[in-house]
Amino acid sequence: MLQSNFSPATEILKLEKILGRLSPVQKMLLGTDGSVTDLLEVVTESPIEIKTLVQSVVPADESVAEELQIKPGESVNFRVVLLIKKDNREALIYAVSHTPLARLEPDFKDDLTKADIPIGVILKKHRIESRREITSTAFLPAGHEHCRAFGIFPRETMLTRSYKIIRRGTPLISIRETFPYNSFRDERRVIIQTPSRIHLTLTDLTGSIGRVDGGVGISLDEPNILLEAERSEDLQVDGENQDRALRAARAVQEHLGLGGAHMFIKSAYRMHMGLGGGTQLGMAAAKAICELYDRPLSVREIARIISRGGTSGIGTAAFERGGFLIDGGHSFGPGKEKMSFSPSSASRGVRPAPVIARHDFPRDWRIILALPDIAQGAHGAREADIFREYCPLPASEVHELCYQILVRMMPSVVEENLDDFGAAVNRIQEIGFKRVEVMLQDPVVHGLMAAMREAGAVCSGLSSFGPAVYAITDTGGRDIEAAAKEVMSEVGGDVLFTRARNEGARVRMT
Repeated sequence: MLQSNFSPATEILKLEKILGRLSPVQKMLLGTDGSVTDLLEVVTESPIEIKTLVQSVVPADESVAEELQIKPGESVNFRVVLLIKKDNREALIYAVSHTPLARLEPDFKDDLTKADIPIGVILKKHRIESRREITSTAFLPAGHEHCRAFGIFPRETMLTRSYKIIRRGTPLISIRETFPYNSFRDERRVIIQTPSRIHLTLTDLTGSIGRVDGGVGISLDEPNILLEAERSEDLQVDGENQDRALRAARAVQEHLGLGGAHMFIKSAYRMHMGLGGGTQLGMAAAKAICELYDRPLSVREIARIISRGGTSGIGTAAFERGGFLIDGGHSFGPGKEKMSFSPSSASRGVRPAPVIARHDFPRDWRIILALPDIAQGAHGAREADIFREYCPLPASEVHELCYQILVRMMPSVVEENLDDFGAAVNRIQEIGFKRVEVMLQDPVVHGLMAAMREAGAVCSGLSSFGPAVYAITDTGGRDIEAAAKEVMSEVGGDVLFTRARNEGARVRMT
C-alpha cells in the first residue's frame, strides 16, 4: 500500500493562516498519529470515557467503500461517540467511525459494537499492531449535532481531522474527529450570539403630552450575529462591518479604561435592512470587551455608552431579554430627554427607552422574512431628514395606533390569537409613522407585502425602515415563500424562515 503524501504540519499551518493561531494542544489533536484518548487524559488530567450516540451496521456507500478499500454495499459498523471527561462529563471530541465487519475478529467486533470503549483502548486490549494515517485536517461550521454535543452556538467554527487505522497494509477503521475551535485554547475567550429583531412600529411621534417615540417589536432567532473575542494588546476587529463593532468596543474601552481585545465577527447579516443589525453588532462588541475584563455593565448602561436606543428601545431590549417587546419612549420637551424628533443615530447621549411590556411570543407562529436586494433602508442623515419632514404626526393616527397596540395586539399575543394579531399588524402599516415608512419604500416592498398576504400569510409588514418585509403564519408557508421569490425575481433577494427568540443574546465563556 502506498504511503500518503499528506503532511499534517503543512495543513495545520494553512489552517492557522485562515483561522488564526492554534494552541499547542489543538495542533497535537489535529496532528497526532498516536492515541487521542491517551493524549486527552494527559491534557485534561482526567480519565476519558466515551458516550455512544449511534451504533448500527449499515451498507457502505461509495465514499466509505473507497476510503476503506471495500465494495459498496458491504456491511460496516457505523459508530458516533463523544469522548468525555469522566469527572465532569464534559464533551471533548465528537468522533464518527466506519469499520468493515469482515475484517474484525469476533472479540474485537463485540467490544466495538457492544461496549463504550475507546477504539485506542480496544486496539491495545487485543494487541493489534496498527498505525494511523491522517488524510485531512479542516474546519467547518458547527451543525446541530455539534451544538447538542458541546453546548455551543450554530455556525461556531469546528476543527476536524480524518484518519485511517491501518493494519497489515489495509484500512481497518476510518475515523473523523471534530471539536470546537474554542476548546483547548490557552487564552480566555467570550462568544456572543445575538438575536435580530422586527421593529413593528414607533408609537408616538406627536410629542403632545410630553413623551415621544416608543416602539413595538419581536426578537428573532435568525438571522443572528456570532462574535468571538479574546484579550489583546490592541483593539482589533476582523470580519464584516468591523468599523461599527470597533467604534462600539472603543467607546466602552475608553469609558472604563480597559485593555485591548481581538474580536472576530464569525457571522453577520446585512446592515440597514430593518432587522437591527447595527445595534446587535455594537452591543455584542461592547458586551464582549466588558466580559473579557470582568466589568459586568448592564445592557442599558452599555447602550448609553455606545449611543444606541435613543429613539427605539426594542433593539437593546431584544439583546437583553428577547420576546414580544413594547417600550415607553422618552420624555419630550425643553429640559427633557429629547427636544426634537430624531432617530437613534441622531440622539446621542439619550438613554434607551424603558421596556413597559414584555411577553413570550408564540413559538408556533412562523415568521417569514423577505430580504430584497434593493437599496438599504433610510439611515444616517436621510433618516434624520425624514423625521424632521414628517413629524409631528396627526394625533388621531397616534391615538388609533395606541388603541391597536393595547386593545388588539397585546391581548392577542397573550392569548395566542394569530388572527387578531395579524389584523393589528395589517392596520398598523396604514397609520402613524409606519405609514410614512411604508410610503417611502421601493415598489418591490409594496409588492412583497401584498403578495405574501395573498399567498396565505395572516399579516405582513415592513420592519423599521426596511427593506425587510415580514409575514407571519401558523402553517407551512411554502406558498408564501414562492410568492415572495416571484416578486423579487428581477431584483434578487432571500427568503428566511425563522421564529421568535424569547431570550436575549447568548454569552459563553471558554
